[in-house]
Amino acid sequence: MSSRAAAKIKSTDQQADRPARLLAWYDRHRRTLPWRVVAGERADPYRVWLSEIMLQQTTVRAVGPYFEKFMSRWPDVTALGRASLDDVLRMWAGLGYYSRARNLHACAVAVLSEHGGAFPDTEEGLRGLPGIGPYTAAAIAAIAFDRCTMPVDGNIERVVSRLYAIEEALPQAKPLIMEMAATLLGPSRAGDSAQALMDLGATICTPKKPACALCPLNDDCAARTRGDQESFPRKAPKKSGNLRRGAAFVVTRGGELLVRSRPEKGLLGGMTEVPGSQWLAGQEDAAALAQAPELKGVTHWHRRAGVVTHVFTHFPLELVVYTASVPPRSRAPDGMRWVPVATLDGEAFPNLMRKVVAHGLDL
Repeated sequence: MSSRAAAKIKSTDQQADRPARLLAWYDRHRRTLPWRVVAGERADPYRVWLSEIMLQQTTVRAVGPYFEKFMSRWPDVTALGRASLDDVLRMWAGLGYYSRARNLHACAVAVLSEHGGAFPDTEEGLRGLPGIGPYTAAAIAAIAFDRCTMPVDGNIERVVSRLYAIEEALPQAKPLIMEMAATLLGPSRAGDSAQALMDLGATICTPKKPACALCPLNDDCAARTRGDQESFPRKAPKKSGNLRRGAAFVVTRGGELLVRSRPEKGLLGGMTEVPGSQWLAGQEDAAALAQAPELKGVTHWHRRAGVVTHVFTHFPLELVVYTASVPPRSRAPDGMRWVPVATLDGEAFPNLMRKVVAHGLDL
Protein backbone atom coordinates (compact mmCIF):
# COMPACT_ATOMS: atom_id res chain seq x y z
CA MET A 1 0.00 0.00 0.00
CA SER A 2 1.31 3.50 -0.82
CA SER A 3 2.18 5.92 1.96
CA ARG A 4 -0.59 8.24 0.72
CA ALA A 5 -3.21 5.48 0.94
CA ALA A 6 -1.99 4.35 4.35
CA ALA A 7 -2.01 7.90 5.65
CA LYS A 8 -5.56 8.45 4.42
CA ILE A 9 -6.73 5.34 6.24
CA LYS A 10 -5.05 6.50 9.39
CA SER A 11 -6.55 9.95 9.05
CA THR A 12 -9.99 8.33 8.93
CA ASP A 13 -9.30 6.15 11.96
CA GLN A 14 -7.34 8.66 14.02
CA GLN A 15 -8.44 9.44 17.53
CA ALA A 16 -10.69 12.48 17.55
CA ASP A 17 -9.06 13.93 20.66
CA ARG A 18 -5.63 14.52 19.12
CA PRO A 19 -6.16 18.29 18.69
CA ALA A 20 -7.41 18.56 22.28
CA ARG A 21 -4.45 16.59 23.64
CA LEU A 22 -2.08 18.75 21.66
CA LEU A 23 -3.58 22.00 22.98
CA ALA A 24 -3.65 20.70 26.56
CA TRP A 25 0.05 19.91 26.29
CA TYR A 26 0.72 23.34 24.79
CA ASP A 27 -1.11 25.12 27.59
CA ARG A 28 1.25 23.48 30.08
CA HIS A 29 4.51 23.56 28.15
CA ARG A 30 4.42 26.42 25.65
CA ARG A 31 7.75 28.13 25.09
CA THR A 32 8.28 31.73 26.14
CA LEU A 33 9.47 33.57 23.02
CA PRO A 34 10.02 37.31 22.47
CA TRP A 35 7.37 37.48 19.74
CA ARG A 36 4.77 35.27 21.41
CA VAL A 37 1.97 36.72 23.53
CA VAL A 38 0.87 35.21 26.82
CA ALA A 39 -2.13 32.91 26.89
CA GLY A 40 -5.39 34.72 26.22
CA GLU A 41 -3.85 37.78 24.55
CA ARG A 42 -4.29 38.60 20.87
CA ALA A 43 -1.14 38.34 18.79
CA ASP A 44 0.27 41.43 17.06
CA PRO A 45 0.43 40.73 13.28
CA TYR A 46 3.58 42.86 12.96
CA ARG A 47 5.47 40.85 15.56
CA VAL A 48 4.24 37.56 14.10
CA TRP A 49 5.28 38.60 10.57
CA LEU A 50 8.67 39.94 11.67
CA SER A 51 9.48 36.78 13.62
CA GLU A 52 8.35 34.46 10.83
CA ILE A 53 10.53 36.22 8.25
CA MET A 54 13.53 36.13 10.59
CA LEU A 55 12.99 32.47 11.47
CA GLN A 56 13.17 31.31 7.86
CA GLN A 57 16.27 29.06 7.70
CA THR A 58 17.47 30.43 11.04
CA THR A 59 17.27 29.16 14.63
CA VAL A 60 15.19 30.66 17.43
CA ARG A 61 18.36 31.31 19.42
CA ALA A 62 19.95 33.32 16.60
CA VAL A 63 16.79 35.29 15.88
CA GLY A 64 16.03 36.44 19.43
CA PRO A 65 18.56 39.31 19.67
CA TYR A 66 17.80 40.53 16.14
CA PHE A 67 14.07 40.55 16.84
CA GLU A 68 14.61 42.65 19.95
CA LYS A 69 16.85 45.10 18.05
CA PHE A 70 14.32 45.52 15.27
CA MET A 71 11.43 46.02 17.69
CA SER A 72 13.42 48.62 19.61
CA ARG A 73 14.34 50.51 16.44
CA TRP A 74 11.08 50.00 14.50
CA PRO A 75 8.24 49.10 16.91
CA ASP A 76 5.56 48.86 14.22
CA VAL A 77 5.17 48.36 10.49
CA THR A 78 4.75 52.09 9.90
CA ALA A 79 8.15 52.83 11.40
CA LEU A 80 9.79 50.04 9.43
CA GLY A 81 8.07 51.10 6.21
CA ARG A 82 9.51 54.59 6.60
CA ALA A 83 13.06 53.34 7.24
CA SER A 84 15.71 53.20 4.52
CA LEU A 85 16.73 49.87 3.03
CA ASP A 86 20.35 50.61 3.95
CA ASP A 87 19.40 50.93 7.63
CA VAL A 88 17.44 47.69 7.50
CA LEU A 89 20.36 45.85 5.88
CA ARG A 90 22.76 47.21 8.51
CA MET A 91 20.50 46.01 11.32
CA TRP A 92 20.09 42.62 9.59
CA ALA A 93 23.84 42.10 9.01
CA GLY A 94 24.97 38.75 10.37
CA LEU A 95 21.57 37.03 10.21
CA GLY A 96 22.15 35.71 6.69
CA TYR A 97 19.90 35.05 3.68
CA TYR A 98 19.81 38.76 2.92
CA SER A 99 17.01 38.61 0.37
CA ARG A 100 14.79 38.26 3.45
CA ALA A 101 15.86 41.72 4.64
CA ARG A 102 15.11 43.28 1.26
CA ASN A 103 11.72 41.58 1.14
CA LEU A 104 11.06 42.59 4.75
CA HIS A 105 11.54 46.24 3.87
CA ALA A 106 9.54 45.97 0.64
CA CYS A 107 6.68 44.28 2.50
CA ALA A 108 6.59 46.98 5.20
CA VAL A 109 6.49 49.65 2.49
CA ALA A 110 3.64 47.82 0.74
CA VAL A 111 1.61 47.39 3.95
CA LEU A 112 2.05 51.09 4.66
CA SER A 113 1.33 52.39 1.17
CA GLU A 114 -1.27 49.88 -0.06
CA HIS A 115 -3.03 48.71 3.12
CA GLY A 116 -2.96 51.76 5.37
CA GLY A 117 -0.46 50.17 7.77
CA ALA A 118 -2.63 47.12 8.54
CA PHE A 119 -1.74 43.60 7.46
CA PRO A 120 -4.37 41.72 5.42
CA ASP A 121 -6.11 39.14 7.62
CA THR A 122 -6.44 36.34 5.04
CA GLU A 123 -3.94 33.97 3.48
CA GLU A 124 -4.81 35.25 0.03
CA GLY A 125 -4.28 38.86 1.02
CA LEU A 126 -1.03 38.10 2.82
CA ARG A 127 0.38 36.18 -0.15
CA GLY A 128 0.04 39.31 -2.24
CA LEU A 129 2.76 41.00 -0.17
CA PRO A 130 6.50 40.87 -1.03
CA GLY A 131 8.40 38.02 0.60
CA ILE A 132 5.32 36.22 1.95
CA GLY A 133 4.92 32.73 0.53
CA PRO A 134 2.37 30.01 1.32
CA TYR A 135 3.91 28.97 4.66
CA THR A 136 4.39 32.50 6.01
CA ALA A 137 0.91 33.54 4.90
CA ALA A 138 -0.60 30.54 6.68
CA ALA A 139 1.46 31.18 9.83
CA ILE A 140 0.41 34.83 10.08
CA ALA A 141 -3.21 34.02 9.24
CA ALA A 142 -3.38 31.31 11.91
CA ILE A 143 -1.34 32.92 14.70
CA ALA A 144 -2.30 36.57 14.27
CA PHE A 145 -5.87 36.21 12.97
CA ASP A 146 -6.85 32.69 14.13
CA ARG A 147 -7.76 31.62 10.59
CA CYS A 148 -8.42 27.87 10.35
CA THR A 149 -5.23 26.91 8.55
CA MET A 150 -2.14 24.91 9.45
CA PRO A 151 1.28 26.29 8.45
CA VAL A 152 3.85 23.53 8.00
CA ASP A 153 7.45 24.32 8.91
CA GLY A 154 10.34 21.91 9.43
CA ASN A 155 9.26 21.03 12.96
CA ILE A 156 5.72 20.25 11.89
CA GLU A 157 6.95 18.21 8.92
CA ARG A 158 8.92 16.06 11.31
CA VAL A 159 6.06 15.55 13.79
CA VAL A 160 3.51 14.71 11.11
CA SER A 161 5.77 12.46 9.06
CA ARG A 162 6.48 10.42 12.21
CA LEU A 163 2.91 10.41 13.44
CA TYR A 164 1.73 8.89 10.15
CA ALA A 165 5.00 7.15 9.15
CA ILE A 166 4.94 8.84 5.75
CA GLU A 167 7.35 6.92 3.54
CA GLU A 168 7.47 9.37 0.66
CA ALA A 169 10.61 11.51 0.70
CA LEU A 170 10.76 15.27 0.96
CA PRO A 171 10.14 17.48 -0.89
CA GLN A 172 7.65 15.29 -2.78
CA ALA A 173 5.92 14.42 0.51
CA LYS A 174 5.05 18.05 1.34
CA PRO A 175 1.46 17.99 -0.03
CA LEU A 176 0.64 14.82 1.90
CA ILE A 177 2.24 16.17 5.08
CA MET A 178 0.20 19.37 4.75
CA GLU A 179 -2.96 17.32 4.31
CA MET A 180 -2.24 15.26 7.42
CA ALA A 181 -1.17 18.29 9.46
CA ALA A 182 -4.58 19.86 8.87
CA THR A 183 -6.20 16.94 10.72
CA LEU A 184 -4.58 18.23 13.92
CA LEU A 185 -6.57 21.47 13.83
CA GLY A 186 -9.36 21.69 16.36
CA PRO A 187 -12.60 23.65 15.98
CA SER A 188 -10.90 26.76 17.42
CA ARG A 189 -7.49 28.12 18.47
CA ALA A 190 -5.86 27.50 15.10
CA GLY A 191 -2.87 29.67 15.99
CA ASP A 192 -2.27 27.77 19.22
CA SER A 193 -2.57 24.44 17.37
CA ALA A 194 0.12 25.51 14.93
CA GLN A 195 2.41 26.80 17.66
CA ALA A 196 1.82 23.64 19.69
CA LEU A 197 3.10 21.49 16.83
CA MET A 198 6.05 23.83 16.32
CA ASP A 199 6.95 23.58 20.01
CA LEU A 200 6.44 19.82 20.01
CA GLY A 201 8.90 19.43 17.15
CA ALA A 202 11.40 21.85 18.68
CA THR A 203 11.44 20.40 22.20
CA ILE A 204 10.11 16.80 22.13
CA CYS A 205 9.97 15.38 18.60
CA THR A 206 13.54 16.46 17.85
CA PRO A 207 15.61 15.22 14.88
CA LYS A 208 17.77 13.00 17.10
CA LYS A 209 16.77 11.14 20.24
CA PRO A 210 13.17 12.38 20.44
CA ALA A 211 11.65 12.29 23.94
CA CYS A 212 8.73 10.13 22.87
CA ALA A 213 7.71 9.27 26.45
CA LEU A 214 6.80 12.94 26.99
CA CYS A 215 4.85 13.39 23.75
CA PRO A 216 1.09 13.90 24.06
CA LEU A 217 0.58 11.99 20.80
CA ASN A 218 2.86 9.05 21.54
CA ASP A 219 0.16 6.41 21.98
CA ASP A 220 -0.84 6.50 18.33
CA CYS A 221 2.39 7.54 16.62
CA ALA A 222 3.01 5.09 13.78
CA ALA A 223 6.78 5.63 13.64
CA ARG A 224 7.16 5.15 17.40
CA THR A 225 5.19 1.92 17.19
CA ARG A 226 7.60 0.72 14.51
CA GLY A 227 10.63 1.96 16.45
CA ASP A 228 12.19 3.88 13.56
CA GLN A 229 11.04 7.41 14.38
CA GLU A 230 14.48 8.95 13.87
CA SER A 231 14.40 7.92 10.21
CA PHE A 232 11.53 10.33 9.51
CA PRO A 233 10.99 12.48 7.61
CA ARG A 234 12.44 10.65 4.63
CA LYS A 235 14.69 12.93 2.61
CA ALA A 236 16.06 12.72 -0.89
CA PRO A 237 19.88 12.98 -1.14
CA LYS A 238 21.11 16.56 -1.26
CA LYS A 239 23.01 17.83 -4.26
CA SER A 240 26.02 19.93 -3.31
CA GLY A 241 27.25 22.62 -5.67
CA ASN A 242 30.78 22.82 -7.04
CA LEU A 243 33.40 24.67 -5.04
CA ARG A 244 33.86 28.25 -6.22
CA ARG A 245 37.04 30.24 -5.70
CA GLY A 246 37.93 33.90 -5.74
CA ALA A 247 39.93 36.71 -4.18
CA ALA A 248 39.09 39.52 -1.77
CA PHE A 249 41.13 42.73 -1.53
CA VAL A 250 41.49 44.41 1.86
CA VAL A 251 42.78 47.93 1.26
CA THR A 252 43.45 50.42 4.05
CA ARG A 253 44.09 54.15 4.07
CA GLY A 254 45.30 54.92 7.56
CA GLY A 255 42.38 53.96 9.79
CA GLU A 256 39.96 53.48 6.89
CA LEU A 257 38.90 50.50 4.79
CA LEU A 258 37.91 50.44 1.12
CA VAL A 259 34.41 49.00 0.58
CA ARG A 260 31.61 48.94 -1.94
CA SER A 261 27.96 47.87 -2.06
CA ARG A 262 26.89 44.75 -3.92
CA PRO A 263 24.19 45.05 -6.61
CA GLU A 264 20.66 45.24 -5.19
CA LYS A 265 19.62 42.01 -6.92
CA GLY A 266 21.36 38.68 -6.55
CA LEU A 267 23.35 36.95 -3.83
CA LEU A 268 23.96 39.20 -0.80
CA GLY A 269 22.16 41.97 -2.68
CA GLY A 270 22.73 45.47 -1.33
CA MET A 271 25.20 44.34 1.32
CA THR A 272 28.62 45.90 1.95
CA GLU A 273 31.79 44.12 0.85
CA VAL A 274 35.46 44.73 0.20
CA PRO A 275 36.43 44.68 -3.50
CA GLY A 276 36.78 41.19 -4.89
CA SER A 277 36.99 39.00 -7.94
CA GLN A 278 34.26 36.89 -9.47
CA TRP A 279 33.48 33.63 -7.68
CA LEU A 280 34.00 30.85 -10.20
CA ALA A 281 34.44 27.10 -10.11
CA GLY A 282 38.05 26.15 -10.78
CA GLN A 283 39.29 29.75 -10.83
CA GLU A 284 43.10 29.99 -10.48
CA ASP A 285 44.65 32.43 -8.03
CA ALA A 286 46.40 34.35 -10.80
CA ALA A 287 43.12 34.92 -12.62
CA ALA A 288 41.44 36.14 -9.45
CA LEU A 289 44.35 38.45 -8.60
CA ALA A 290 44.12 40.00 -12.06
CA GLN A 291 40.69 41.36 -11.04
CA ALA A 292 42.14 43.52 -8.25
CA PRO A 293 40.94 47.15 -8.13
CA GLU A 294 43.21 49.69 -9.77
CA LEU A 295 44.63 51.91 -7.05
CA LYS A 296 47.26 54.60 -7.46
CA GLY A 297 50.41 53.66 -5.57
CA VAL A 298 49.60 49.95 -5.24
CA THR A 299 52.17 47.93 -7.17
CA HIS A 300 52.13 44.79 -5.06
CA TRP A 301 49.43 42.87 -3.22
CA HIS A 302 50.35 40.92 -0.08
CA ARG A 303 48.70 37.53 0.05
CA ARG A 304 47.55 36.47 3.52
CA ALA A 305 48.26 32.89 4.55
CA GLY A 306 45.33 30.51 4.33
CA VAL A 307 41.88 31.07 2.82
CA VAL A 308 38.49 32.22 4.04
CA THR A 309 35.82 29.56 3.58
CA HIS A 310 32.05 29.95 3.54
CA VAL A 311 29.15 27.70 2.57
CA PHE A 312 26.14 29.15 0.78
CA THR A 313 22.95 27.20 0.18
CA HIS A 314 23.99 26.09 -3.31
CA PHE A 315 27.79 26.10 -3.23
CA PRO A 316 30.87 26.29 -0.99
CA LEU A 317 33.31 29.19 -1.44
CA GLU A 318 37.03 29.77 -0.83
CA LEU A 319 38.51 33.26 -0.94
CA VAL A 320 42.18 34.16 -1.01
CA VAL A 321 42.73 37.47 0.80
CA TYR A 322 45.15 40.12 -0.46
CA THR A 323 46.04 43.29 1.43
CA ALA A 324 47.49 46.66 0.48
CA SER A 325 47.71 50.17 1.92
CA VAL A 326 47.52 53.53 0.13
CA PRO A 327 48.71 57.02 1.12
CA PRO A 328 46.44 59.48 2.96
CA ARG A 329 43.89 61.30 0.79
CA SER A 330 44.03 58.60 -1.89
CA ARG A 331 40.77 58.60 -3.84
CA ALA A 332 38.49 55.59 -3.86
CA PRO A 333 37.82 54.04 -7.29
CA ASP A 334 34.42 54.67 -8.82
CA GLY A 335 31.66 52.85 -6.97
CA MET A 336 33.74 52.41 -3.82
CA ARG A 337 34.17 54.40 -0.62
CA TRP A 338 36.30 54.67 2.49
CA VAL A 339 34.79 53.82 5.88
CA PRO A 340 36.49 54.07 9.31
CA VAL A 341 37.69 50.73 10.62
CA ALA A 342 36.44 51.80 14.05
CA THR A 343 32.83 51.88 12.79
CA LEU A 344 32.78 48.62 10.80
CA ASP A 345 30.27 47.09 13.21
CA GLY A 346 27.72 49.55 11.84
CA GLU A 347 28.23 48.48 8.23
CA ALA A 348 25.97 45.99 6.48
CA PHE A 349 28.66 43.32 6.19
CA PRO A 350 27.43 39.75 5.69
CA ASN A 351 29.17 37.10 7.77
CA LEU A 352 31.41 36.18 4.85
CA MET A 353 32.80 39.71 4.61
CA ARG A 354 33.26 39.95 8.36
CA LYS A 355 35.46 36.87 8.12
CA VAL A 356 37.37 38.38 5.19
CA VAL A 357 37.99 41.68 6.99
CA ALA A 358 39.04 39.93 10.19
CA HIS A 359 41.45 37.76 8.19
CA GLY A 360 42.90 40.73 6.32
CA LEU A 361 43.23 43.07 9.28
CA ASP A 362 44.09 40.53 11.99
CA LEU A 363 41.02 41.55 13.98
